[in-house]
Amino acid sequence: MDYATPNPNALRDEEETTTPTVPASKATELRQAAAEKARVAAQGVQNKATQLKNAASEKAQQFKSYAGDKAVALKEEASQKAHEVKLAAADKYEQGKAKAKDVHASSEEYVRQHPTKCVLGAFGVGLLIGLLARRR
Repeated sequence: MDYATPNPNALRDEEETTTPTVPASKATELRQAAAEKARVAAQGVQNKATQLKNAASEKAQQFKSYAGDKAVALKEEASQKAHEVKLAAADKYEQGKAKAKDVHASSEEYVRQHPTKCVLGAFGVGLLIGLLARRR
């Protein structure tokens, strides 16, 4: 038994006639509309990228300005603290110098008032140092 179709081209003819065909002008219009939508979308993406770039640049500039301001403020504060420390050190130095002069003057006055005690004390200290040095 042969199950083959008596006319094999009959099915192909039917398939070709049932497929809807789009006219060439309609296809061109669809292609142009799609291309236009793609151009509009690409332009929108490009505009958004430009906006993001500008916003990032502006934020970077703001950060740079802020960091510069902070650096200047820190420098001024450090300079002020250094100046304060320098003044305090100079004040302490002057106080120490004045105290040393007072001690020198008072010890000189004591030696003038008690010369015998001072000479005997110096002799005793010298003798003690001599004995210690000789033992070694």
